[in-house]
Amino acid sequence: MKPYIIGIAGGSGSGKSTFAERLKDTFPEHISLIGCDNYYLPHDELSLEERAGLNYDAPEALEFDLMVRHLEELKNGKTALCPVYDFTKHTRSDKVTEIEPRPIILIDGILIFHNPALRECMDLKIYVETDADERILRRVRRDMVERGRDLDSVINQYLSTVKPMHNTYVKPTKVFADIILNGGKNEQAFLLVKAQIEKVLNNLK
Repeated sequence: MKPYIIGIAGGSGSGKSTFAERLKDTFPEHISLIGCDNYYLPHDELSLEERAGLNYDAPEALEFDLMVRHLEELKNGKTALCPVYDFTKHTRSDKVTEIEPRPIILIDGILIFHNPALRECMDLKIYVETDADERILRRVRRDMVERGRDLDSVINQYLSTVKPMHNTYVKPTKVFADIILNGGKNEQAFLLVKAQIEKVLNNLK
């Protein structure tokens, strides 16, 4: 039986990755998780300074074809070798993560509903909608603590690309969602998706 693929989209800092991680932690033996952020194009031909100035919130920043190919491999029972992106260097590292074929595949990212071929792979599409003030605060904390960024660079990136690209590319994709959540910590929504996963897993028995 082919895996059941769930896409979780939403703006940067919306809580979508937290929601995806909680689902994975609930079904650790049955879920594989793919983070869309690892599929940013490397641009090793550019200097670090030039890479830092790129727009990472537009569709052309991502290698959608590779994501689709990896999902097809997982559907066919093969292990996918997912790239690992190094946010401190703004390029891919020389490492890969082995994503195992499991009954449930989660894929999360801000633009995963933008690409029709990627969207077509998904059995369930979830959009996490969160207030903009809350999203920017989460992003500041994440980028400074986890990605070694300073406050000015985070704010400049948010105002120059993150916010306008969210309005142009990310937010419009919620029309493709089967479920729209109000925040990534919505308990009732979590229980709803958890029940759907349990139903899928029970059908495998």
